[in-house]
Amino acid sequence: MKRQISVNLGNLLLSLSEITDLMSPLVSQHQQKTAFIAVEVAKVFGVSPEMLENIFTAALFHDIGAITVEEKIAIHKGGKVNLDVHCIKGEILLSQTPWFQKVAKIVRNHHRNWSDWEDTLANPLVLSSQIVLLADSVERLIRSDRYILHQNGSIIEQIKGIQDSVVAKELVGCFEEIAKREEFWLDLMSPRLYHVLLSQGPYHNVEIDMPGIALIATLFRDIIDFKSRFTATHTSGVSACTEILASLFGLTEVEINSLRVAGNLHDIGKLVIPNRILEKRGKLTRSETAIMKCHTYYTFYVINSIGGLRNIAEWAAYHHEKLDGSGYPFHCQAVEIDTGSRILAVADIFTALAEDRPYRHGMVKDEIYQVLQEEAIQKKIDSHIVELLFDNYAVVNEYVQEKQRTAKKFYTQRFLAVLAECGSQQ
Repeated sequence: MKRQISVNLGNLLLSLSEITDLMSPLVSQHQQKTAFIAVEVAKVFGVSPEMLENIFTAALFHDIGAITVEEKIAIHKGGKVNLDVHCIKGEILLSQTPWFQKVAKIVRNHHRNWSDWEDTLANPLVLSSQIVLLADSVERLIRSDRYILHQNGSIIEQIKGIQDSVVAKELVGCFEEIAKREEFWLDLMSPRLYHVLLSQGPYHNVEIDMPGIALIATLFRDIIDFKSRFTATHTSGVSACTEILASLFGLTEVEINSLRVAGNLHDIGKLVIPNRILEKRGKLTRSETAIMKCHTYYTFYVINSIGGLRNIAEWAAYHHEKLDGSGYPFHCQAVEIDTGSRILAVADIFTALAEDRPYRHGMVKDEIYQVLQEEAIQKKIDSHIVELLFDNYAVVNEYVQEKQRTAKKFYTQRFLAVLAECGSQQ
């Protein structure tokens, strides 16, 4: 394993943005398309390089607060949804990462109409928020069942119809300028849009190291966990358990840090799973089970698409693989499952068994040990990792509980409190 890990920042952001748009064909590439439109408008307006970076990132993550499949589809369809809710949630999530403080403010205001601002476009926040709102409005007007050059004229006219009320007239003029070019529309609808944004976006030559990767992974840990009240601290627990087991096992600092990231991202594929399945109280049907099983595939898909994170992708995605080949979705054999994957698999089972779920209460130490020992006896998980955990149970459990308490405090005091306030205002 490399002593130092770095990745392209644009690749990282694009891949993580993409996973939140894979949940439904209705929103496929929505945030990437919005980012493309926003960058093109911003360039015509002549914003600074720093502002362009913030606009690009805000557009890529503008719907990050719409965590569930159901909520995102409702917003995209223009249903009766309190738009403030996902804007506020997005701000809360992004503001936990120092890099994203300015981006968080843009996301908070990306549904604020021009007529509601008491300032001008000279204010960077107003300008950035308005550009993202314009780009989001354009993207949501596109019909997937019609050729883009058969509908672009109509889209332009509809956008002109909201100038000076929803969007500043000056920005609509910038959009009209780029909308004259057919290649703008063809790039926008191209299946290669990811690569266009990667090669031409503001971060195409920016590298980010492990501390930066870890910060962004922590952001997505919260997004994954806050998708359901039943898993509000699950990923925090898995990551903590993975980290301490890796340390007890004697792995290097680089490996421990990488495994912490893998733990934080191991369930990122669950962002594509509807909450009606995740929160179902009864047994899943065969169809629902098949849908649930795809989450580890998507975990591998999104992390592996970030060049340079192959080990982390495997560690994160193999947490439901079994040493006897009976796991899913890759049906790996023991020789294909390395130490990192084995540690994370045990950490995931341990954390899940200890937690309350819709269909059962959390188990106590002896019950958890019985389940894990049975899995080890059947050669499904690594018996050495199981014994390592229970030989150090007090230390491991306290560390996991500490991290989960911190996550729960953030979830209840910041996240749920805001949702309750928004609900009272409806």
